[in-house]
Amino acid sequence: MKYRASAYVNKKRIFSNIRSITIQQLPEITSENTEAFVDAMGPGSRIHGADISRWQHPNDKAIDFATMYSAGIRFVMIKASDTRDDADALSVKYLTMDHSAAQAAGIFTGFYHYTILPDTAVPEEIVKDAQAQAQKVVWRLASIGGYGEKDLPYALDLENNCVRLNSNKSCAKYASRNAVTLWATTFLALLKEKTGRTPFIYSYPNFLESAMSRSVELAQYPLWLAQYAIDPGDPLSQPGLKNGGCYVHSWTTSNCSSSWTVWQYTSCGIATKYGVPGSRLDLNVFRGSPNIFLNLTKGSWVPDAIDLMPLNEPTQLTVNKMSASTTDKLVTFNVSVIRPNLNPVVTGSVKFVFDKLTPALPKPTQTVLRSSSGVWTLAIKGVPAGSYQGLVTYVDVSNTHATSSMPAIFTVAQGVEPSPTPVKPSPTPTKKPVTDGCANQIKN
Repeated sequence: MKYRASAYVNKKRIFSNIRSITIQQLPEITSENTEAFVDAMGPGSRIHGADISRWQHPNDKAIDFATMYSAGIRFVMIKASDTRDDADALSVKYLTMDHSAAQAAGIFTGFYHYTILPDTAVPEEIVKDAQAQAQKVVWRLASIGGYGEKDLPYALDLENNCVRLNSNKSCAKYASRNAVTLWATTFLALLKEKTGRTPFIYSYPNFLESAMSRSVELAQYPLWLAQYAIDPGDPLSQPGLKNGGCYVHSWTTSNCSSSWTVWQYTSCGIATKYGVPGSRLDLNVFRGSPNIFLNLTKGSWVPDAIDLMPLNEPTQLTVNKMSASTTDKLVTFNVSVIRPNLNPVVTGSVKFVFDKLTPALPKPTQTVLRSSSGVWTLAIKGVPAGSYQGLVTYVDVSNTHATSSMPAIFTVAQGVEPSPTPVKPSPTPTKKPVTDGCANQIKN
C-alpha cells in the first residue's frame, strides 16, 4: 500500500514523498465458493461500476455488455422506474433489455428510481405520495421476478427538490427540508420492509446538505454519492469535501468525511470503451472488499401474487374543486383518484372530455399539474364563452388502473379581450458560447 501526506499552505495543496507499507497475506482455509469473486479493476483498485438509462440507447441501439465486462465493469445500476409516466415507460423498455443481458455477461445489476417530489406541505399527503412511489418500485421489481443472486438493491435517486415550475421552466417552488426528509425516510423504509433488502439513496453532497435535514434514520441506508472532478485513483481523494471543510449531512462522519458506499466519480466515461453507444457514461467505484460487495446480493425476494402490478384495477375519481368564470381566465379542476384500498393511484393522468353536444372550438389547451400521487390540477385555456358539459376523466395508458370519470357542467362568460401584442423585430441571434460539460471531469 502506498500513502502520502497532504496539506494546504497559502491555499496551495502540497504533498509529502510517497511511502509504502507491505502487508503479507497469510494462507487461509476457506469453504466459500471461490467462483463468487468480484474483480476490483476500477480506479484505486476498487470494484468498478456504471449506471445506465435510456440515454445510453441512442436510436434504440443495444449495449454490448460483453465489452463492458472485458473493460472491467462488474456492476451496473439500471434506471428501472420514474415518477413521471412517460419517463417510466421508457425505463420499463430498457430495463427489460438490459437486466438479463448484463447478467448474462457476468455483470451484477442494481436499479434506481428517479423521483419527482409532491407539491404539498401536508405531512399526510407527503407520506401517501412516498408510499405510492414505493409501490411502483415494488411492482417493477416484481415484474422481473424479484431479487436474484446477481442483483444489488434498488436505489432512490433523489437530487431535485423543485416541485413547481414557472412558465419559463425555472423553479417556482421548492420542497422544504422536512418535506424532503419525510418523503425519503417513508419511501426507503417501506421498500426495505417489503423486500427485506436495505435500499441505497443516490444524491450529491450539496443537495444532502442544503435540501435535507440530518437524520439518524436516513444514515442507516447506504449512500451512493455523486461528486466529479476528483481522481478516485488517488488514495487521498474522497468525495464529500469542499474548500474549507466538508459537506454536513446525514452521512457525514466525525472526521469530516462522507460515509459513502458507491461513488459516482464522473459522468464523462468514454462510452465506446465500455460497449455503450454514444459518447458519455457515468462511472462508479464501490467502497469495500469483494466480500462486502457480495453481501449486498444476499437475501432473495420472490414476489407473491399480491406484489404483481394489477391489471385494470377499479378506480374512483372525485372532483374536489372546480372554477370557471370568463374567457380570459383558466377553467380549473382539482381532481383526486383512489384505488379500492383507498390509497391513491400510482400511475395515470386526467383530462376533460367535452360532450359532443357542447364542443369547444377552436380546441382549448389542457395542462395537467401533479400535486402528489393521485391528485392533479387540470387547467383548460382558451374555452370560448358558453355553457359546456362533459366528463373529467382519469386514464392510465399502462392499464394498471381502470378508467373512471365524473360529469361536470360549467359556464364561461365573455371576458376582456386581450390587446394585440405589437410585433417586435427579431433581434440578431447571438451565438452562445460553447461549454464543455466534461471540463475537469475524469475521462476514463
